[in-house]
Amino acid sequence: MTRAFTFAVSGANITRVRNITVHDCHGGLCSGDPVFLEPYWMRHAAASAVVYSGWHRMSYRTTNGVFQSVELERAIKQLHRAVGNAVADDKHMVFATGSVQLINALIYALSPDSNAGATASVVATTPYYPSYRTQTVLFDGREYRWDGNTAIWANATSGNSSAGKDNIIEFVTSPNNPDALLRKPVVRGASAVVDHAYYWPHFTHIPAPADEDVMLFTISKVSGHASSRFGWALIRDEKVAKRADTYIQQSTLGGSRDTQLRMLKIIKLMLANLHGEEDIFRFGHDVMRAKWQKLNAVVSRSRRFSLQTIPPQYCTYFNKTREPSPAYAWVKCEREEDYDCSDVMLKAKIITRSGVWNDASSRYTRISLLKSQDDFDLLLERVTELVDAEKNNAAAAGSNSM
Repeated sequence: MTRAFTFAVSGANITRVRNITVHDCHGGLCSGDPVFLEPYWMRHAAASAVVYSGWHRMSYRTTNGVFQSVELERAIKQLHRAVGNAVADDKHMVFATGSVQLINALIYALSPDSNAGATASVVATTPYYPSYRTQTVLFDGREYRWDGNTAIWANATSGNSSAGKDNIIEFVTSPNNPDALLRKPVVRGASAVVDHAYYWPHFTHIPAPADEDVMLFTISKVSGHASSRFGWALIRDEKVAKRADTYIQQSTLGGSRDTQLRMLKIIKLMLANLHGEEDIFRFGHDVMRAKWQKLNAVVSRSRRFSLQTIPPQYCTYFNKTREPSPAYAWVKCEREEDYDCSDVMLKAKIITRSGVWNDASSRYTRISLLKSQDDFDLLLERVTELVDAEKNNAAAAGSNSM
């Protein structure tokens, strides 16, 4: 399936508009599906298994009358403390069906009351995770609207200006999806929602525990269990947490208790193995680091393509400087004629996600490194063929010019 987009490239004196064809990810080959962790869980199949009788956990609520497992909350906070990636003990926790459900729940929670007559502007900095835009547009609330890139809002709220800053909700992904860079809010005075889906030691260095007012996490990027659809928010303000929880209860009557039981088992196993031989973060980092090093080595030989620059940095979890291990390669096509980088890759039988999805230039495209080793090996083979063809063509052109 393909979709056509009109994309504008602005320069000093000209604006060019082209129709860009964006290809959907067939079979999830360019998606964030984290199956690279499957071998780890195969090694721990018995210890991570959950089995219970058909009569067990049939109620909507837990035994104490709430929708969330108190024991799971404790385990998640213990994981944050042990990893050192977030301050969780002073926050209210809200469970959801993946962190995706929390996007609109938090927009709702942070927006003005419908009777106030005000409308919140939802914004993000390019390149951003597209679900912030698509969710906001889909639900089309009276209290909020999608207002695009933060650039205009950052300028409007700089200095002494207070234009609109009480009604801005800024989404920040750190590390960012797609370019893996650590980010901070840029709109002064806005209500920031910081998505830390990838702020774990197998994807990035951990310089310090995150301590923002509203933070998002998802199990899919921690343990790889995307199918369980489990995410959580850490929220400082009790009123915001209660509004977000109300949204979850009204939309799904709380998260699946089956899922919560499985997550408790998974997180307890992770906790038991931290800093040991079977540490999931050490395993994940080793796998992702090796992928990045191999891909970076190939692309570094090219003048046609480039990758984002990520230096080695000190990580408090590993207590040493770690090599980069991003979830995605953010590829730029450097040639003038390669204005649709995703299409260039597709012609080489490499399925990527165009930067247009991220409100960025079509000269960028995202390659997922989260797939299986077999998928990565095939990707590396095809990228190598692209770079080798570039080198051969350049050599042939040089020979002909003599």
